[in-house]
Order: sequence, then C-alpha cells, then structure tokens
Amino acid sequence: MLYKDLSMPIKSYLIHSMDGEKEKLTDILSKMQYCEVNPSTNNEVLVLVTDTTTVAAERELEDQLQSISEIKNIALVSGFDI
Repeated sequence: MLYKDLSMPIKSYLIHSMDGEKEKLTDILSKMQYCEVNPSTNNEVLVLVTDTTTVAAERELEDQLQSISEIKNIALVSGFDI
C-alpha cells in the first residue's frame, strides 16, 4: 500500500548498555541517521528517539540497532506514524 511508504514512524526506546559501554553506545547512536540520544546521568540507560522518513527506513534502522553489541537490552516505549 502506497500510503504506508509515505508515513513517518516516530519511536522512543529505553536502552540499557552493556556494563561500562554507555559513553561508547551514546557516541554510536548519536552518529546514526534519524536518532536522538538522551543518556541518563546515574545509570547505564539511554533514551533513544527515532524519527524516520519511511517505514522502510525504520526497518533498516531497527536492523542496525539489533546489530550493536554494546546494547544489553532495548525496549520500545512508544511508537506511532504521522
């Protein structure tokens, strides 16, 4: 369906980094297209907000996130298409 390719998925995630890897993970995610990273000040937790231009771009970004070894756990907090 054509309209699905024109939507813009916006999602937010809570990401727990591997022990001692928060700064490295913050740097990796900050350099990725469509990503905004907000690290916590007291834990190995990051808040990641993604804003992709298409559903296909969102799928590609999800694949990239799954391949990052510094990520211990990732949880989708909310997501919607506009």
